Amino acid sequence: MNLRKNILTALLLAIGFILHGIMPGIAAGMKFDLMLAMMVVAILINCELKNTLLTGVLGGFMTAMTTTFPGGQIANVIDKIVTCIAVYLMVKLIGKYKEKQISVAVIGFLATIVSGSVFLISALVIVGLPASFKTLFLTIVLPTSFTNIFVIILIYNCVNTAIRISGSKFVSR
Repeated sequence: MNLRKNILTALLLAIGFILHGIMPGIAAGMKFDLMLAMMVVAILINCELKNTLLTGVLGGFMTAMTTTFPGGQIANVIDKIVTCIAVYLMVKLIGKYKEKQISVAVIGFLATIVSGSVFLISALVIVGLPASFKTLFLTIVLPTSFTNIFVIILIYNCVNTAIRISGSKFVSR
């Protein structure tokens, strides 16, 4: 990994950390996960296995520090690592089509579904859920999935535009 790629990933994670920290808990301590949007964009821009694993671990620990879910620290780390690997596999599967808006939207939606499901299952096993799985999935995970479609597309396009305007050649296309 080169320094520019690492800096871009670090910037996206820092922005995600701030957004995750200021986002209030909505239902049973769960919140919309804007850190996940930043992580997906980081992987779309820099889809290398090392970057993916590092993004998952760092993103997991950062969201664990700002979680409002009772006992959700370990579940956050598990969910971010699993989700990053799933996003990496999705990006590798679609290959050259990863830059299409529809591909970005589908990856963002599926990543949020995976993340929310893994988080809820992990939390259920580790500490239990303050509400039913179905309630939390329908009130937080699904709305966040649809919201993240637009957030991820917006951020992805902004980052790509900034890279193009700056003349950076570090992103492999």
